Amino acid sequence: MKLSLRGEYALRALIVLGLNSGPEVLRIHTISQQQNIPKRFLEQILNDLRTAGILESKRGLAGGYRLRLLPEQITLANVIRLIEGPLAPVSCVSENFYEKCSCPDEEKCGIRSVMKDVRDAIVQILEGVTLAQLCDRVKQLQGKHDNPLDYII
Repeated sequence: MKLSLRGEYALRALIVLGLNSGPEVLRIHTISQQQNIPKRFLEQILNDLRTAGILESKRGLAGGYRLRLLPEQITLANVIRLIEGPLAPVSCVSENFYEKCSCPDEEKCGIRSVMKDVRDAIVQILEGVTLAQLCDRVKQLQGKHDNPLDYII
């Protein structure tokens, strides 16, 4: 698994939304400017997260996005799977995106066995970290700011 720029931007946008979770919406422009994410690219990512039920949006001049779920309900694994696809390094060990490989015997393949262990470790970590925990880590690493939108990743 390799996190693409799209995946990184999705997580960075979710951190901003998680740090500012509540009834108010955040404008795309605010997230884009603060995180230095191209606005058009961010719009696509936020729309995908909205379609998946992670975010909700409000239209109009006072429009924007906010979390639809509590930050404690959003795992990094869910977000990364949504944006990137499988967490497995090879498709023959993926539980959600399995594809048969070219090995003569998958069950006796040493490479597949190691890659399954890698997949299991990645899944265990990413399933165990919620957006709330990620936001707490950001706060801890960067200290408390007067404005929660002023932080650097």
